[in-house]
Amino acid sequence: MGTTVVVGTQWGDEGKGKFTDLLAQDMDMVVRYQGGHNAGHTLVVEGNTFKLQLVPSGVLYPHITPMIANGVVVDPVVLLEEIKRLSAAGVDCSKLVVSGNAHLIFPYHQALDVMAERHLGSNKLGTTKRGIGPAYADKAARVGLRVQDLLDPKIFREKLAMVLHERNPLFAKVYNRLPFDLEAIAEQYLDECGPLLKPHIGDTVGLLHQGLEHGQNVLFEGAQAMYLDLDHGTYPFVTSSNPIAGGVCVGAGIGPRYIDRVIGITKAYISRVGSGPFPSELTDAVGDHLVDVGQEYGTNTKRRRRCGWLDTVMLRHAVRVNSLSDLAITKLDVLDTLDTIKVCVAYEVDGERYDTMPYHQSAIHRAVPVYEELAGWGCDISGVACRSELPKAAEDYLCFIEEQAGVPASLVGVGPQRHQYINFSSTVDLVNPTR
Repeated sequence: MGTTVVVGTQWGDEGKGKFTDLLAQDMDMVVRYQGGHNAGHTLVVEGNTFKLQLVPSGVLYPHITPMIANGVVVDPVVLLEEIKRLSAAGVDCSKLVVSGNAHLIFPYHQALDVMAERHLGSNKLGTTKRGIGPAYADKAARVGLRVQDLLDPKIFREKLAMVLHERNPLFAKVYNRLPFDLEAIAEQYLDECGPLLKPHIGDTVGLLHQGLEHGQNVLFEGAQAMYLDLDHGTYPFVTSSNPIAGGVCVGAGIGPRYIDRVIGITKAYISRVGSGPFPSELTDAVGDHLVDVGQEYGTNTKRRRRCGWLDTVMLRHAVRVNSLSDLAITKLDVLDTLDTIKVCVAYEVDGERYDTMPYHQSAIHRAVPVYEELAGWGCDISGVACRSELPKAAEDYLCFIEEQAGVPASLVGVGPQRHQYINFSSTVDLVNPTR
């Protein structure tokens, strides 16, 4: 099977966790390559629901080595709480490896996140206020502290003192709040978190390449999605890292020639959280239906998601940017009771038709969707186990998506449980393509 990248093709919340979990059964390593605990992956296994934030989805398989790579920003308090919660549920986290080069999130990052959003007012970005952006900003400014610094108290204190010397006056004079205490942070991170995380800290790049050299199968799991990418998303309403497939190379430490397959996870409709343009957004009863039936609320934040019809203009661009080999389409069952299903196939901006994404943000904000209408199937497909059992209208809808995207749909989700999916490809088992 080699190496596989799982990437979201929309604004996140496509259901990447389910298919990462599904694909992980034949993997040796599952590597989280970017993002922080602002992302949440929900897995439903044998009636048990697991909500993951930082720990890779493959942790549910005892044979897998789950790794948090250098491209991730880590809140050690959150990570340890997640490990504790998983362990209490009977999940073995002993194999988890965290890159010593991953950057740490601190309380002052979270405070900066909150204050910045507050001061932006109506122009706020809609961040999760978890400190992700400020942590990445410190990384880029070369003043960040890394996971490995937890193992060296002297270096940790020196670096933290330098950062707080700059940040505390800002908090006091601009944001009118109390400064952060170095010793209080050091006590929590060095004395409480450090000893518990120490067994997990390691050289993820070295372990990854060692596995690749021995022919092991590796799955790379991203957080967020294509249109939240810092460079290729709907800027500035984006995250602070690169969730696209190319982000694997930097965030995990491998070259492009190691990547064999890139699966684009695509919800059968579309959703986004927070601010930003959304050409096919529905603010009517159909939009409410998608929210209610699809349970479109943030895994971690519980925020209500904005929903709309599938946008294949966005999907085609995601295919290009990520070099997608195939699609995994999720939540098809949410559309079961709709009489008519629309798909956005182009935009109209000031009388001009766009079949590809406009490069200018103002055009995206003014874009009016051009729809194709397809018939609904009007029945419950949650028990469907193979393509031949799908209603013809459902199969036609999936084929239309393939045609619009220009790549095949390999997997289709028809419910939240691990087993509720079908292999849509008629030529190869794309869960186990080597078989």
